[in-house]
Amino acid sequence: MVTAAAPDRGKLHMSVVSAIEADILSGDLKVGSRLPSEADLARRFSISTRSVREGLQILETRGLVRRRHGERAEVVRDDVKQFIGSLATNVRSLFAEDPAYLVQLMDVRRMFELEVVGRLAAGEGALSDDVAAALSDLASATDFAHYAEADAKFHRALVQSLGNEILSSVYGNLYALITDVIRLTSRVPSKTQAEGVAEHEAIFDAIRSGQADTSRALMREHIDNSTVYLQQAIDAANQQGRPR
Repeated sequence: MVTAAAPDRGKLHMSVVSAIEADILSGDLKVGSRLPSEADLARRFSISTRSVREGLQILETRGLVRRRHGERAEVVRDDVKQFIGSLATNVRSLFAEDPAYLVQLMDVRRMFELEVVGRLAAGEGALSDDVAAALSDLASATDFAHYAEADAKFHRALVQSLGNEILSSVYGNLYALITDVIRLTSRVPSKTQAEGVAEHEAIFDAIRSGQADTSRALMREHIDNSTVYLQQAIDAANQQGRPR
């Protein structure tokens, strides 16, 4: 059942979004359920019907509800994986508006991947054959696009090796963005392809030999370096875009 939340006066419509979204994902609101009328929601959340409509529009954009003229909004999806995919689409729109958000994506990668390699090295999960296959592709890459794709596959295969389906789903939905970031960073003059391959091989070897702390340290260094290269690429692009 939709419950009222204390509204943020700066973004009143988000109280509706947060509450309804939570009820849909928890199963309290099933597919096919009708939401209360806009007037009822406005009274329940102590906001205007205009703010209610703004909130419903966001829920519709995320694919969770459908609105038709003259009818109450209907819940049309409660699938978590598809919902996460909608979030990834929203995140991509942020990056289109401001490339600096890509640096924040690197921070998300750092949080995910340091935990993943440490736990893999400690014996959780099982290293997928896809990790070694990605390493082989890295070594044989003949251009930036091929190298970036193999690089991204290596990191994705590590995450999937842990066996956490929700984590794999979240990471998988960001996969295209991560590939874009790697493509940008690999173009910044910084290291040779052989050096890049060696970094990945060192991470792989540390995991296989059960060195959890070393695995985390190597992954942190790798992502930190990539973040520096990414910032350089963004700065260069901004410099080129400035009027002379």
